[in-house]
Amino acid sequence: MPYRVLISEDLAPEGLAILRAEKDIEVVERPPLKGPELAKEIGDFDALIVRSGAKVTAEVIAAATRLKVIGRAGIGVDNIDVPAATRRGIVVMNTPGGNNVTTAEHAISLMLSCARFIPQANASLRAGKWERSKFTGTEVTGKTLGVIGLGNIGRIVADRALGLQMKVVAYDPFVTEETKPMQVELVSLDELYGRADFVSVHVPLTNETRGLIDAAAIAKMKKGVRIVNCARGGIVDEQAVADAIASGQVAGAAFDVFSQEPPDASNPVMQLPTVVATPHLGASTGEAQTNVAIAIAEQVSAFLLRGSISAAVNMPAMTPEQREHLGPFLILGEKLGSLVAQLGTKDGAKASAPVEVEIEYRGDVADFGTKTVSAAILRGLLVPMLGSELNYVSAPVAARERGIDVRETVSTAASDFRNRVAVKVRFAAGVTHEVAGAVFGRSTMRLVKLNDFFLEAVPDGHILMLHNRDVPGVVGRVGTLLGQHGVNIAGLELGREKVGGQAVSLFHVDDPVPEAVLAELRKAPEIISAALIHLE
Repeated sequence: MPYRVLISEDLAPEGLAILRAEKDIEVVERPPLKGPELAKEIGDFDALIVRSGAKVTAEVIAAATRLKVIGRAGIGVDNIDVPAATRRGIVVMNTPGGNNVTTAEHAISLMLSCARFIPQANASLRAGKWERSKFTGTEVTGKTLGVIGLGNIGRIVADRALGLQMKVVAYDPFVTEETKPMQVELVSLDELYGRADFVSVHVPLTNETRGLIDAAAIAKMKKGVRIVNCARGGIVDEQAVADAIASGQVAGAAFDVFSQEPPDASNPVMQLPTVVATPHLGASTGEAQTNVAIAIAEQVSAFLLRGSISAAVNMPAMTPEQREHLGPFLILGEKLGSLVAQLGTKDGAKASAPVEVEIEYRGDVADFGTKTVSAAILRGLLVPMLGSELNYVSAPVAARERGIDVRETVSTAASDFRNRVAVKVRFAAGVTHEVAGAVFGRSTMRLVKLNDFFLEAVPDGHILMLHNRDVPGVVGRVGTLLGQHGVNIAGLELGREKVGGQAVSLFHVDDPVPEAVLAELRKAPEIISAALIHLE
């Protein structure tokens, strides 16, 4: 019986030809297939290939009785519920790098269009008008471009802007002076706002970047600034931009992405004459679509026919035997990396770049190769900074590009836990965090060390992390407060340095603890710090 591949969105002919050339693969094209229709159809397919339009939700994945792999023809995977796929053992692949140049070029095009009112002037002329004075623009030469996010696309945008003889300042807390592009000046976010004539956003959409450019941020910008968003909808507050254009603080804006796609008539920026808008065309060139179609077709067919995994966001390339033995360590590794990343930004800590990562292995994991687990740790560490599209191939590369010194050791020293993985990270701000986890049996995982505290905690879900004085009554008071605010406690683990010293308390909760409750906890005299951690 051939493997069945469902194509739910248009895929370039070059990619379809690769799949159809395999006699053991049956290709079914059903674009556009979305939402409930996709859930209804997915049950009979071994593979699904999507672009950015289809939402592969937990409901779709639950309906997939045969699904083995989801291929995203592009880099972003925010339209795929990756944790749900991982729990079902479904590999999620993307095509990193296939549309970096295309997206960066579109951002530059939007900036120039915004500066010179090109779309508006074109529409006016086609309407039979000759309104030269109405469309007086501004030069970009000699102006300052502020680039927020110096990932692959942000670096290309900076390079192209330098070619236009612009000055480029950039903000990226995870890039150091040693790893930044030449001729680009690293500055704080507030300094970027104060100096930039144009601001271009190139960061992933995360909890930290959602609404990054809001009314407060715009108020810090130069009067007459122009804002470009070719990254992800929701990073720029569209209502705030509309209000700032009306007040004269912002001279113009350009959007390729929106908080809701497609935007409806109520979107505040769509009717403004100084806004340039395109329908998510960042990756829409023939070259980019061909590149990503070929890449995802080759990756999906190789996985189905030979079990080969490449560019997966939730599983590294390895043999079936390695997957059987290393699977729990990969999950644990990502969780440890994610935990360290979150520890580095909690309780008001300033976000800064990791500069050193030390990984120590003990036990069976060393017998099957540590590089794949290290890749999992780096992905967990860097995803909060670089976005969920980061995969097991690109995470080590991203670490090298940012000058992060990664060291691995395999220890035979005696330990309380046979299969133990320890991760120690030093951040540029000077803080260091260390965590360790262990695998028991075939798949049981525990967090066994959190900085100076030893404990055995389940590394999963929403966790309220408290550092408190080791005095009676803390657990009871915290439990009462959480209960008063409707937060249910699912589990609790404790650790302490010594009797009467400091202690750490990990409360597993069913739902995120509201910030107001965290603030109330921090006021208690016995509480040193309170933060919410989430481990998927």
